[in-house]
Amino acid sequence: MDTTPNDLSELYWDGHIQSVITSYGEGHHDAPAGDALLVDTRVLRNPPEDPEIRERMLQKTGLDPEVRHYVMQTPGARELVKRSAEKARLLLHQDNLHQWSGPQAFRVDVHVKCGGGRHRSVAVAEEIAAHLRAAGIGCEVDHRHIDRPILPH
Repeated sequence: MDTTPNDLSELYWDGHIQSVITSYGEGHHDAPAGDALLVDTRVLRNPPEDPEIRERMLQKTGLDPEVRHYVMQTPGARELVKRSAEKARLLLHQDNLHQWSGPQAFRVDVHVKCGGGRHRSVAVAEEIAAHLRAAGIGCEVDHRHIDRPILPH
């Protein structure tokens, strides 16, 4: 006998999402709207010198382990992720001190940008989410331009 309720929304508390992380490519000219902690990954631009590796990675996204590892090995990447996750945590903690109405009336949005929205911003957004989740903060990640074509330079 199936004991699943007809309306699953009763099982899920909306307040558990405390942060929404959106990755996007600035070159698509439709950045997400609203107030957010902005993380600019363009300083991490570090394309592989080997043309074969570069071409292979271009066809993948920041969700691919090879690309994510490559991005996170770029000098400054780990520090950028750690600093951004800490800022989001501090903003959430600051709001909890104000005791807004309801159990979770505040959310911190994080916008992570790069040039095209397929590689660096995706990898960094996923890493920030991992840090927040490890700290017990519920978050979801939206990759706005991950399926868009690669932009010309």
